[in-house]
Amino acid sequence: MSDTLLTILVVDDDADARAIMAAALRKAGYAPRLADSGASALREFRSSPTDMVMLDVEMPDMDGYAVCTALRREAGALLPIVMVTGMDDLHSIERAYQSGATDFIAKPVHWGLVGHRVRYLFRGYQAALALRNAEARHAGVLSAIPDLLFEVDKNGRCLDCRIPSSHELATYARSFMDRSINEILDPDAARICQEAVNEALREGHAEGAQFSYQMEGKTMWFELSISRKPADRGDQPSVIMLARDITERRRINDRVKRLAFFDELTGLPNRQSFIERIEGEIRHSGPSTKRFAILFMDLDGFKNVNDSLGHTYGDQLLRWTAERLTDCLRPGDLVARHGREVDGTAPNASSEIQIARLGGDEFTALVVDIHSAEDVLAVAKRVGHALRRPFALEGREITLTSSIGIAVYPDDGHDAATLLKHADTAMYHAKRSGRDNAKLYNTALTEEITARLELESSLRQALQNNEFHLVYQPQINLATGLATSIEALIRWQHPSRGLIPPLVFIPVAEECGLIDQIGEWVLRTATIAAKGWTDAGADITITVNLSPLQFARPGLAQRVLSILSETGLAPDRLELEVTESALMENSARTRETLTILRDHGIQIALDDFGTGYSSLAYLTQMPISRIKVDRAFVDGLLSGTENEAIVQAVLAMANSLGMHVTAEGVETLDQANRLRAMACHTQQGFYFSRPVSAEAIPALLARPWHLPAPERARNRTGS
Repeated sequence: MSDTLLTILVVDDDADARAIMAAALRKAGYAPRLADSGASALREFRSSPTDMVMLDVEMPDMDGYAVCTALRREAGALLPIVMVTGMDDLHSIERAYQSGATDFIAKPVHWGLVGHRVRYLFRGYQAALALRNAEARHAGVLSAIPDLLFEVDKNGRCLDCRIPSSHELATYARSFMDRSINEILDPDAARICQEAVNEALREGHAEGAQFSYQMEGKTMWFELSISRKPADRGDQPSVIMLARDITERRRINDRVKRLAFFDELTGLPNRQSFIERIEGEIRHSGPSTKRFAILFMDLDGFKNVNDSLGHTYGDQLLRWTAERLTDCLRPGDLVARHGREVDGTAPNASSEIQIARLGGDEFTALVVDIHSAEDVLAVAKRVGHALRRPFALEGREITLTSSIGIAVYPDDGHDAATLLKHADTAMYHAKRSGRDNAKLYNTALTEEITARLELESSLRQALQNNEFHLVYQPQINLATGLATSIEALIRWQHPSRGLIPPLVFIPVAEECGLIDQIGEWVLRTATIAAKGWTDAGADITITVNLSPLQFARPGLAQRVLSILSETGLAPDRLELEVTESALMENSARTRETLTILRDHGIQIALDDFGTGYSSLAYLTQMPISRIKVDRAFVDGLLSGTENEAIVQAVLAMANSLGMHVTAEGVETLDQANRLRAMACHTQQGFYFSRPVSAEAIPALLARPWHLPAPERARNRTGS
């Protein structure tokens, strides 16, 4: 049989994969035949058998395992069947061999090595055929066997040795002659080999024993197949030993195992490994009073790093985070760093800690043999401190904080899945509580998270089901007695829960990614209403609130201008309210967006001024035309506190910068008169009008607004 005449049936439902494999085989000197499914492969082979079959595992009609089983049953044990698979888990590989596969090639395929791999398989195939067909071809069979062959006596002395010339040990063959196993191998390997020899002498055959051999700093692995050699009367018992080089197979198996149980990016144990460790710890703890804890750690703000710097830098930060966690959670280091004792001994919380990466920016730690939750909080505090230190990345400092959830066994669960879920719930609570902190799990958290998930699910249907509506509240200019602008406010009428306040559902919308859709719906609906009022002769501006997350998305200015073009409202009739947090985050992008909007005539108002981080620098840098004084200052305006001085200062500052000021939350006549006396002429609040439907706005616009004298109507409230 010549290589140039060997035929190989390539079975793959992917036409490109078939074509590439065929080209590689032709280049190596083989004659490929092609089949596009399992059924067609069986028909092709039955009509004209080939010398080898290469099977893709995943095919729609009949997978590779089923085809392999059928071929092995029909063609016998010697036909080389190679499974070409993208699966790298041990179960898939074992299933391939159980189905009768001779070998497997993992995807992505190294096309340059396909020919060599096939040639290697054919070599063993030809040797097996020679052994079966005739004793006369014995010498050729031996030369074709790629394994190392030894004849060894009962004491382990090498009587004969045949090593393929292509093997690395070929030049050492003579040095093995007349030497014992104990002289050639290290003690452990020698013991394994001698036990296999003894078994073969007793039972006639022994196989499967594996041992390692050290050569020039390199570790090689071999698998033994040993048969007792027939002997004439008086001959010393001996065996024929085949030693197959399985170094590459071991390397692949180790790689597969590592992929199955370790995170490739950081080298830490992965989710599967961590779960098995928890389950083992549960079995070890049993009914005793031993306790352990799980820390679920999430990096705050990591997504922003990935989005702004790219995944390459994000991956580097994850590797550094893993190293920092490993360093700060070393048991001996923790004992010294905690500096506290329990009954005169170091705390058991630091006796053993396993760290794992579950995926993304989520890390976990298993802290065993703890006395109390306080021990784990000390570990969490250490983690938070370690991660808070800046990372130096490409000439800039990146600071990451962590939100950590803690679940304790057996208090918070009796199995790995429950403990991980509860630690995750506690982490979510820590993130919602301001981030950069740690929280212990309790059952109330689960109820809170469940309610929040239900709210999120309902929120996703609200837009589609038309459950949102807008109400409008006028902003009154007391100098003219007219409503000069109208603020649009969203409301959610839930079908079963009734009216849900924006303070409840807007944060959920921001977290689950719905705020852009909701924000655009609000802007479109409000501008349509404003277009109707202005067409009817009203001289007003519509005011719409924007979420800070909307500013974080690129293309905000273009979307706003597109909606204005769609609804027909003039840009100078729109005012957008931004919060202080929106100005603080991505200030360069925010300034660029606001400038584009202002250049098109859109007005910008700074909402809730004074409650966050606003500074004079931001006011001078951003194209802001109006400041809205938060209702918290208006509420305390008449109480003799510093609120009056703050409002007066805001008015003076705004006047010097040429900005207009609107006071929010005006509920009494005294508040309105006091603000007017301070030269704050534009006011908004329940004293003038509660938020009303769009249909009620024309009547409010036609109404003149004049404040009665304070002494005639003190503390009078509006409609």
